[in-house]
Amino acid sequence: MYEQVSHALLNDILDDLSHQVVREDLRHFYTRLGANFYAIHSLFEHLYGHREDFKEQITKLTERLARAYIDRPESLRSIDMEREENHNWFLSQEWTGMALYLDGFAGNLQGLTKRLSYLQELGVNMVHVMPILRCPQGASDGGYAVSDFRNIDPRAGSVDDISELTESMHKRGMLLTLDVVVNHTSNEHEWAQKACAGDKTYQDFYYVFPNRDVPDMFEETMPEIFPETAPGNFTWNEEMQKWVMTVFNNYQWDLNYSNPAVFIEMVDIVLFWANHGADVLRLDAVAFLWKKIGTTSQNEREAHLILQLLKDCCQVVAPGVLFIAEAIVAPSEIIKYFGEDAVIAKECEIAYNATFMALLWDAVATKNAKLLNQGIKSLPHKLDRATWLNYVRCHDDIGLGFDDADIRACDYDPYAHRHFLIKWFTGAFEGSPAHGRPFGVNPKTGDARISGALASLAGLEAALEANDQEAIDHAVSLILTMHGMIMSFGGIPLIWYGDEIGTLNDSSFLDDASKAGDTRWIHRPRIDWRRAERRLQQGTVEQRLFDGLKRMIAVRQSTPAFADFNNRELVDVSNPHLFVFLRTHPTMQTSSVLAAANFDANPQYLDLDELSHRGIFRYGLLQDIMTGDSPAIFNNRVIIPPFHFYWLANQRARSML
Repeated sequence: MYEQVSHALLNDILDDLSHQVVREDLRHFYTRLGANFYAIHSLFEHLYGHREDFKEQITKLTERLARAYIDRPESLRSIDMEREENHNWFLSQEWTGMALYLDGFAGNLQGLTKRLSYLQELGVNMVHVMPILRCPQGASDGGYAVSDFRNIDPRAGSVDDISELTESMHKRGMLLTLDVVVNHTSNEHEWAQKACAGDKTYQDFYYVFPNRDVPDMFEETMPEIFPETAPGNFTWNEEMQKWVMTVFNNYQWDLNYSNPAVFIEMVDIVLFWANHGADVLRLDAVAFLWKKIGTTSQNEREAHLILQLLKDCCQVVAPGVLFIAEAIVAPSEIIKYFGEDAVIAKECEIAYNATFMALLWDAVATKNAKLLNQGIKSLPHKLDRATWLNYVRCHDDIGLGFDDADIRACDYDPYAHRHFLIKWFTGAFEGSPAHGRPFGVNPKTGDARISGALASLAGLEAALEANDQEAIDHAVSLILTMHGMIMSFGGIPLIWYGDEIGTLNDSSFLDDASKAGDTRWIHRPRIDWRRAERRLQQGTVEQRLFDGLKRMIAVRQSTPAFADFNNRELVDVSNPHLFVFLRTHPTMQTSSVLAAANFDANPQYLDLDELSHRGIFRYGLLQDIMTGDSPAIFNNRVIIPPFHFYWLANQRARSML
């Protein structure tokens, strides 16, 4: 009965639409709309069905979808159809990403177009350009305080430059990822400015209150995101004489998704950038989309319903576009952003594997893989048609959000262990070579997160300062080993720009008053292209890292077992310094690869007799597919050098392929 109601409404809407829109061929639009409308109607009704203007609002939504489809270029519609036919395309091992700040990497969009050959040289074919939409000139949270969702920051270029970039990238078989900040706007956004001027329509786009009664109820249970620099979750606005919800910073106003007009506008913005060629859209701060008194206002069920609705709408207009969920939350929560009770992703096809990243850094500090192994065991299984984005570093800090139960299972005290990690990576622990800085220090609890470039946190900066060749060698090996893990774990590996040549901390941010209070800018560098040329000089750190990653990417692309079909199995071994897992392609059993990493400063051994899957390696010699060489083996024990990893395959099995 309910389905009949939704289809009757759809017929009414389409009848009205046919009088407004004249176009010869809307077959694919009507087919996709018909296939998805029941879900769209159900979700929209659940969120907004109590409103008197429900029919008017869902009609507006459908009209926006139709106009976005009409605006979609033919070349992108062709890509949509190809990806619909090969719906597992993004699970392939062929994809390797790089995230970058445009000004730091290439200056502007035209500069990035010219640098695509550098990325191709490395093997990168998926590029995440960090926020480039118009934002305030001063404090802008690295571009995440958006002043205009449909215009590029003039310093980056123009919308036309985006079109030229995507055309060039698509010719090269590369994917473009762009950010859409779905949770908030800048206080300089037109909507916020109209709200300040007293326009009730736009005040309803935000959480605006005349006094502290409601804000105080929210504050009872809402945590502080940036307690050091932006305490509290509300800001007093003098112009309106009202309180505004500002969860992240006082210049970022949270959008009110209980208002359907907000959702419709944001759908339109998402499709706008899809139509300008973005293959992947990173949806920022999705965990915060729904606010509810008496809760943390994170991970609410309605936030998931909004994402499901957004995905269904995108399926109608641009089904070839993927969503990344930027939700840095507990593993039990992050898994939900793929969508629950499903096989395919109902919300976002990709999510950041922040847990894996943090666990890798724990292994670096402790020189053992105890917590890494324990944490991966606790990582929930994801959907078949969804994938992780695995990374070692990103634009953000390193949080230590491990599960306390996992920490205790490794015989650590959670509080003491986190404080050890903070001291280790900020160089305050005796013997630590790390040159990091604390971020987001909570003076009430002493908790903090960590900023710092990969090379500086891994000890390369200290080794270069001391001119200690052995320490340099260890740091290079450690950086490559960490990347070896994200390349083979299962998902899309994402390299942070500059890490491919060992870029160190950049303290120049301290000279900029708008950045000096945010230590994350220390690992958001400007690439020294003269130094990057050293990648061509044999024996330099830059060459060893660049060529090591280049080789790693090439081997990954040619190894079917590294495709992501939930085909990873953690292997328990008695040596606590080792992290070991097996990758086996579901239809190509002979292509199995055993990944093994040693996080200790001393050689360690992997006992092959311990492997429950040792039959895979029974015949022929073991071969490291990264180098083509056979590792040293004594008494059926594989010797793994310090801070080193192997991708082991059975040489005989591979020769039979």
